[in-house]
Amino acid sequence: MKTVRIANGQGFWGDSLEAPIEQVRRGPIDYLTLDYLAEITMSIMQKQRARDPRSGYARDFVSMIAEVLPDLVERNIKVVANAGGVNAEACRDAVIEVARRAGFAGKIKIGTVAGDDIMDRLDDYISRGVELKNMETGEPLAAVRSLVQSANVYFGGRAVADCLAKGAQIVIAGRVTDTGLASGPMIHEFGWAADDWNRLAAGTIAGHTVECGAQCTGGNCLIDWETIPNMADIGYPIIEAQPDGTFVITKHEGTGGRINVASVKEQLLYEMGDPHEYITPDCVADFTTIKLSQEGKDRVRFSGIQGRPATDLYKVSISYSAGWKAVGSLVYAWPDAMKKAEAADRIFRERLERLGLKFDHVVTEFVGANACHGPLSGDPSPDIAEVQWRVGVRSSDKKAVERFTREIAPLVLNGPPTVTGFGGGRPKVEEIVAYWAALMPKGEVAPVISVVEA
Repeated sequence: MKTVRIANGQGFWGDSLEAPIEQVRRGPIDYLTLDYLAEITMSIMQKQRARDPRSGYARDFVSMIAEVLPDLVERNIKVVANAGGVNAEACRDAVIEVARRAGFAGKIKIGTVAGDDIMDRLDDYISRGVELKNMETGEPLAAVRSLVQSANVYFGGRAVADCLAKGAQIVIAGRVTDTGLASGPMIHEFGWAADDWNRLAAGTIAGHTVECGAQCTGGNCLIDWETIPNMADIGYPIIEAQPDGTFVITKHEGTGGRINVASVKEQLLYEMGDPHEYITPDCVADFTTIKLSQEGKDRVRFSGIQGRPATDLYKVSISYSAGWKAVGSLVYAWPDAMKKAEAADRIFRERLERLGLKFDHVVTEFVGANACHGPLSGDPSPDIAEVQWRVGVRSSDKKAVERFTREIAPLVLNGPPTVTGFGGGRPKVEEIVAYWAALMPKGEVAPVISVVEA
C-alpha cells in the first residue's frame, strides 16, 4: 500500500526553531506540518494586526521557510501550517517575497485557507439569532460583545485537502484544527470521502498524536523519563500513513527520544474529554477503538479506529477582555522560611485592606511548598531551605492592580527577614484575555481557499 510520511515540526508558537529544519533534512518525508495556534494566540495576533495591518501571523514560520525552501523544492516536500493566524494573506505574501528573493519565482505554489476570522460578522450573526452561546454557561455572546478581541471558526482537514488539491505546495491556514493539519494531507493523498468516517477518524487521531511535537516522542513523559535517551537531540514525530487508515508513529533514525506504546498513550490523553466522542469538523472519533502495538524500535502502529458522522456545527474560539492582573513574588530563606512567607502574605493582605483596595481575586502560592499540588502537598517540612511567596490579583479596576504592584517591594525592609528575589523589579500589569467557546451552524461560514504562484 502507498505510504505517506507526515512529519510534525512544531507543537506550539515558541517551540524549537530547529525542529522543522531537522525534520526536513534528517530523513525522507512527504509533508511537514506545523502547529502554531492556541486559543490565546489568536487574540495576541489580532492585537498585532490592529497595530500593523501587515502582521497578525507567526513570523517564525517565514524565516523557517526561508531556511528550508531549497530542500522543499528539490524534494517536493509539502508544508501545512496554521501560521496564518488572523492574517493568512499577509503571511502568504511574506513567504512569496522570501521565495522570490531566493530565486524560486514560478517554482512553488502557495495556498491559503482563510474565512475562519468572523470578527467583522459577529453583529450580523447576533442580529439574526446566531447567539454564539458560551458552551459552559449558556450565556449569549451579546453579554460580552463589546469586549471581544478575536473570533475564529475551527475548520478541519477537508479545507486543507481542498487547498492541496488546487496544487499548493505550501498551505498557510488560519484557525484550522490541530488535527486537521495532518488529516488534511491524508484526505488529499488517499481520496477519502466526506462520509468515510472510520478513515477520517484515523486521520484525526493521527493528527492528535503528533500535534504537540516531541510530547509523543519522550518529551514531558512521566514514564521512565530518566531513561529516555539523548533528549538534547530529541526527534519529533512522523506519521507513516496508509490508505486503509492504519498508521505508524515513528521518528527519524539516529535522533533522541523514545516512541513506545506508553509514551504514545500519554499524548492520546492530552486534552481529552469523553474518549467516545472526540468531535472535529470532519468526524467524531472514538478513542476507545484504538488498537496499539509496538512494531519495532521507536515504531507504534495504530489500527482498528472507528468514527461516526460529523455534526452540523462548527466550534468557534472567541477571546475577550476580562480585566487586569499582576503577579509578584519574594523569596524567604531558612530558618523558618515557610513561617516567614506565610507572615508576609498575612501582612500584605492586611495592608491591601487598609488601603481600601478591592480585587475580584487574590491568590497566594508558596512555591517550593504547595504551588504545584496545592492542598494535596500537605504540611511543608519545617527545615525547608527556601520558599517563594507568590501573590496575584485580578480586577476590572486597572488602577487598583497598578497600586498592588507598588506594595510588594516595601516588604523587603518592613516585613519578615531573610528576603530576596526582587531583582526583577515591580510586577507588570497585564490585561486578562478570557476564552469563550461557542458553536455555530456550518451553513453560516465556509473556508476561503486560494492558491497563487510565487
